[in-house]
Amino acid sequence: MIIIGEKINGAIPSVGEAIEKKDAAFIRELARTQAQAGADFIDVCASTDVAVELETMKWLIDLVQAETHTPIAVDSPSAEICAAAIAFCNKPGLVNSVSMEGGKTDVVFPVIADTDWHCAALLCDDTGIPKSGQQRLDIFAAIMEKAKQYNIDPARLHIDPLVEMLCTAEDGINVILDVIRKIKQQYPTIHVTGGASNISFNLPARKFVNQAFLVLAMGAGMDSAIINPLHKHMMGLIYATEALKGTDEYCIEYINAYREGLFGPLR
Repeated sequence: MIIIGEKINGAIPSVGEAIEKKDAAFIRELARTQAQAGADFIDVCASTDVAVELETMKWLIDLVQAETHTPIAVDSPSAEICAAAIAFCNKPGLVNSVSMEGGKTDVVFPVIADTDWHCAALLCDDTGIPKSGQQRLDIFAAIMEKAKQYNIDPARLHIDPLVEMLCTAEDGINVILDVIRKIKQQYPTIHVTGGASNISFNLPARKFVNQAFLVLAMGAGMDSAIINPLHKHMMGLIYATEALKGTDEYCIEYINAYREGLFGPLR
């Protein structure tokens, strides 16, 4: 499982306050602890006014890179900000994200075309979030056509099928699971990602829903997730699920992660 650490996001009140106060130590600590917990990418999202977003992104990225060698996921709703922030990174990371909304792919894909950068792609377009699985797959086909135009290998893409709130879904997560399976059938090397916490909005005891969703999604083929790697029970479930799926030979990764304290005993 590719872990994209979600904690450095200005939309989180404590992080927003740290950004406002220019509390470098707070940001560096978030970077360090996420890297130590096993994050493969550290997401950096300023969530500030657009007038200062790019300079804030640079400040955050510089702090993260001073603390850890873990690659950056540059995160903004603006494709232009994402493309510009790439220049601040000292190694290839992940762009979070593009979609078929507006011309986002045509902004980001040319910039990463001849690089080792990965890119998250949301299955939405100018009509908004699709209601059916087939609509999501149609948007997926359009994204892959764009990727082909820019010679971007599917293995560098992380497709986000857009997980919505469980409490408003008519059929649980069956549509999402079907979309994930069909994406992986078409492109076995592509990654499927998503924010695990989206599923549980407006529900009590959200962690149980998040964890159950992630296990089911991994069973369908999800192999990348935007989560908090400091949640040890979630990390334990990820390692256990990979072992049960047969993608962790002889459970070596599970055993090593336990020994390194990446997840703890259940209480």
